[in-house]
Order: sequence, then C-alpha cells, then structure tokens
Amino acid sequence: MPTHTVAIQEEWEMQRDELIAEEKELTRRGDRLTTKRLDLPWVPIEKEYSFETADGTKSLAELFDGRSQLLVYHFMFGPTYEAGCPTCSSMADGMDGLLPHLHARDLTLAFISTAESPKLQAYKERMGWSIPWASSANSDFSFDMGASFTAEQVREQLPPEDQLPPIAPHNAKASGTDITSYVAEIPATTAFVLEDDTVYRTYATNFRGVEFLMPYYPILDRAPKGRDEGAAFQTWIRRHDEYA
Repeated sequence: MPTHTVAIQEEWEMQRDELIAEEKELTRRGDRLTTKRLDLPWVPIEKEYSFETADGTKSLAELFDGRSQLLVYHFMFGPTYEAGCPTCSSMADGMDGLLPHLHARDLTLAFISTAESPKLQAYKERMGWSIPWASSANSDFSFDMGASFTAEQVREQLPPEDQLPPIAPHNAKASGTDITSYVAEIPATTAFVLEDDTVYRTYATNFRGVEFLMPYYPILDRAPKGRDEGAAFQTWIRRHDEYA
C-alpha cells in the first residue's frame, strides 16, 4: 500500500496548480528581498588585514583578484581541525564549478578560514577544488566579521553537550576536533565591493542564511521524500570521497 495520499490526475493537477501559484509568489517575494539586499548601505573596511594564500601574503583588496566584487564563504576549518567541516565541504562541491560563470559577472568567490594555510591547501588538493582559499590565522578578520569566536566566548554560551543538536558532536568528530573548537567557527558569508581603492562590506548572513550555497537542498526539496532529515539535521552529509 502507498505510504502517502493518492489522488486521481484531476485532483493532483488542481492542488499542484495551487502550489505553483504560491511558489511563484515566493519567487516574487525573493525578488523584492534581493532589491532590499542590494539597497543596503556599504560599510568601508578601515582596518588592514593580511591573509596567507597559496600565492603568498595578500591584502583583502588583493583577494578580489582584479574584479570589483568579492563573496567570501567563511569555511569552518579552525586551527585545531584536522579536516574541513563535512557540511562546508559539501557546499564547496556545488560552488566549485560555478567559478567561470561568477567571474563573467565580475565576482570573485573565495574561502577564508582560521586554520593555517598549508593545512587548507592540502585539504583543497584532496577535495579537488579550484576555489581560492585564504587563511586569516594571523589577523582578526574572521572574528571581526562575526564568523569566528574565542574559546572563552563559546564556553560562556555553549549549553551542555547533551543539549546540543546532533550535528555539533557529529561534525566535530568528523573534523578531528573538540566541540568547543568546532562551534567556535560558524557557517557564514560576507560580500564586499572594491571601489576607488576602498573595500566596502555590503552584505552578510550566517547559519541557514547560507543555504543559497547548498544546491542539493532545493533539489531534494522537490524530490518525493524531500530532505528526509528529521531530527538528524545534516548528519547524513559526508565529504564526497567518504560516501559508501
């Protein structure tokens, strides 16, 4: 017996059409939010930051790589991690092939993490990515952008381990670090623009706000079983070379 409601074609089409009308309204609502996002004021970055990259030390302006726009994903890879966060890694898989299209629209996409650069570059090689990856280990950048926190800040707010969502200890173990060090990094993205030799911060979001970088979710949302995660939020995610 089917485990879901079954209907005749005409009934299905009626409910499907009602749903499509709602989906189209959601799309229009998204367009209006995009306009508001673009209308946000810009904040000049007045502090000097330096980053270690595969090509040596660079400034924030140099990370634009000759373009006028920069979108940074604050990849969760802290100083004590042995490997990058599995969820962030799954997101990187979906972003990597987009680089030519983003570059065509004058946008550079880059990862920034607080781990040392050699560790980041080794992991990038393992994963086979081409997205540029910079280390902010020697600056306050990730902390100033609200993507990283000190151990003391985490301990002040961290609930008992048995009250944490399963994803926290799961991903901490998969990243080879302790829970405190794992949650000291958060999934976040920041957008910048370079104009008249000044870098401006234009947009930022975190946690579920970064789902626009997770292309597998909207695909799963349209499959018969949806995300099918239940209480085990994201614990199914593995690095692409670790699935059975």
